[in-house]
Amino acid sequence: MTRVMHTGDTHIGYQQYHVPERRDDFLSSFRQVIGDAIAEDADAVVHAGDLFHDRRPTLSDVLGTLDVLERLDDAGIPLLAVVGNHEAKRDAQWLDLYESLGLATRLDDEPHVVDDTAFYGLDFVPRSQRDALDYDFAPHDASHAALVSHGQFKPFDYGTWDGTEIVAEATVDFDALLLGDEHKPGTKQVEETWLTYCGSTERASADEREERGYNIVTFDDAVQITRRGIDTRDFVFVEVELAPNDGLDRVCDRVGQYDLTDAVVIVHIEGDGEPITPAGVEEYALDRGALVARVTDHREFADERAVEVSFADPDEAVHERVRELGLSNAACDIDETIRASKVPDSNVADTVQSRIEDLVEEGDLSVFDGPPADQSPAEADGGQAADVDDEQPTPNETEDQTTDDETEDQPTDDETEDQSTMGEYL
Repeated sequence: MTRVMHTGDTHIGYQQYHVPERRDDFLSSFRQVIGDAIAEDADAVVHAGDLFHDRRPTLSDVLGTLDVLERLDDAGIPLLAVVGNHEAKRDAQWLDLYESLGLATRLDDEPHVVDDTAFYGLDFVPRSQRDALDYDFAPHDASHAALVSHGQFKPFDYGTWDGTEIVAEATVDFDALLLGDEHKPGTKQVEETWLTYCGSTERASADEREERGYNIVTFDDAVQITRRGIDTRDFVFVEVELAPNDGLDRVCDRVGQYDLTDAVVIVHIEGDGEPITPAGVEEYALDRGALVARVTDHREFADERAVEVSFADPDEAVHERVRELGLSNAACDIDETIRASKVPDSNVADTVQSRIEDLVEEGDLSVFDGPPADQSPAEADGGQAADVDDEQPTPNETEDQTTDDETEDQPTDDETEDQSTMGEYL
């Protein structure tokens, strides 16, 4: 029997909402998983990619992770891992650094046997390179076999990489595919093989409301997959439905019904009522002990007045300014792709190229046309563009992170100059 802790998408180094405490939270969650593995004497910890949030972690992130892995090594428990799309570099990977120190094993097409189970690895592979894969794995003589990989796999609804093809074409019969990239846990079966996502260990997006945790996978007469949650920072989600004449006081009353101490507070406003200044709600939450507060007003107001931009929402200011430029529908779509939080900086160029190719393939080239020469951007936008300064705001660093397949492609050649190497930290 082999019993492993299956984790992934730890995204160490992600300073979500630009606050240092959130950066610490991601490392803390990984530390909890390792602590559980040590306490329960697991046979191994399997990490399915995105150990770090990006390819350029800070020295403190590298050393903090090193400290955690040394604890695991002292307990005699191996870490078996693959490289995800967020941390992928064109040269040596950070995982290679830890392997060189004897603290991790980077899985590949050769079996790494723990007790009676052979583990293999398949790093994240961009979509453009998947057709060339042959899924040729070296044989083993263990009782069970598992493949660890990172990507958005079919038959899951969001999949673009065919997991059923891997099961069918692999030269090894896998009992399970232990997967990363999707932050929501899930399990499916393809013939005799189980495909399972462990989910992320911290909320990298406000959309991730479910409890965070990891999988415990046991290989015995059959494969058994169980789920375990971990303690993470509280996210308080407040849904406010405003009636006519309701305003800021009503929103604050609803927010004040929760314990906000050290929490990330996410407020969504619907219904009628008066316009709300997000900064007022955020200030109210922060005064009551919240670590972070973010407000989204989903209502629309017919208002011809100049827009007052709140510093609480710089992304909205950028969106408003871009809307004034009179860009084509395609250009607006590309702008959204570039600024979207779900697309890591390292993948923007490939994602934009893919999106343009999709638009051309759809055949409606009018999406590339801007407004008529005699029509102002405001007229093209229905007269709703605001009267603001000519200076264009600079978009702030995006705050949330998701795992849509759009984030998959690796850095382009012209980006490799900015990649840090392990030598900087040695």
